[in-house]
Amino acid sequence: MEEFPLRTVEGLCLGTSLAVSGLFFYIYRKKRKSVDKLNEAPQFTLDGKLAELLNVTPGKCLQYAVIEGAVHPVGEPLRSQFQEGNVGVMQKLMLREHKLVWNNLARTWTDSERVLHQRVNAVPFNLVGSDKACVRVLCPLEASGLEMEIIHEKFHQATYGFSDIIGQYLSGEKPKGQLETEEMLKVGATVTGVGELILDTDRVLKLRPPADGSEYFLSTTDFDTLRLEQESQAAVWRVLASVFALAGAAVLLWVGRRYYRSLRVRWDQERLRREYESLVAGGTVPETGSATGATAEGSGEQETALENACVICLTQARSCVLLDCGHVCCCYSCYQALPQPTCPICRQTINRVVPLFQA
Repeated sequence: MEEFPLRTVEGLCLGTSLAVSGLFFYIYRKKRKSVDKLNEAPQFTLDGKLAELLNVTPGKCLQYAVIEGAVHPVGEPLRSQFQEGNVGVMQKLMLREHKLVWNNLARTWTDSERVLHQRVNAVPFNLVGSDKACVRVLCPLEASGLEMEIIHEKFHQATYGFSDIIGQYLSGEKPKGQLETEEMLKVGATVTGVGELILDTDRVLKLRPPADGSEYFLSTTDFDTLRLEQESQAAVWRVLASVFALAGAAVLLWVGRRYYRSLRVRWDQERLRREYESLVAGGTVPETGSATGATAEGSGEQETALENACVICLTQARSCVLLDCGHVCCCYSCYQALPQPTCPICRQTINRVVPLFQA
């Protein structure tokens, strides 16, 4: 069986599409698993009864639970560096550079962004519910879904002279400026936590990342909104995986179509060969020896034999008629060796070959 005709570009496209599709499907399955865990997670009210419930639970632990409470620092809170009076428990300072970069492909300037500096500060904090019941939040920087409020944002415009403008056009980069931002999880903000809930030996409730590897969530939205966001993200990854899988399937169909067409050509050639052999078997087979004539007695006979020689090998006599064009120009052996089923004279497609009988 002949090798499957997969070209380099097609193989590269097929491999890339399947690899990306597999990666996206893996992310989708992971996100889908998180959504299923969220749907199955029990929701508890943060009050004095929660500690009693955990006290009678085996291991004093709930592997995956949902609680909601107000943020309150254990000690001194963090204070904003730019806005007086703003205090919180988590703070994110970021400095980003914005510039225009020349795109040779699109022949235009495109926006580019680069993080120059980033720092995250955090202090221990609790989630406080009714009856002053509280849960200590552990490892908040490992949680997903936490979007802090932007309390400061300032853009520092870049300034440059004439020489800088010349350098920008030569280098293909035009700085726009730097964006300075400060984000903070403020004291008193309502946070939804999803993770492993335990009762410590000192009877302190704690929320920490699940020991079984499930995703740990802290969100400023309510639980229903958090669940819908995760479901929409899972749907996006599923669509992306499907798109790249369809792209890989399209490449396979294209290669299969080309392979089938090549098989059809070989089948047609085999059919023509059988028809030719059957016609030869029913008539007088033309001589396929030397076209110059082994017993030629004069120069006139030699010239006549040369005129009847195959235009490809110039050694054997022309022994077949190419249809539909009707040219008699080659022997059957050279016809079989043609890379494409086209007439050597007019390049018309050969649909049928019949033997030539010379009287």
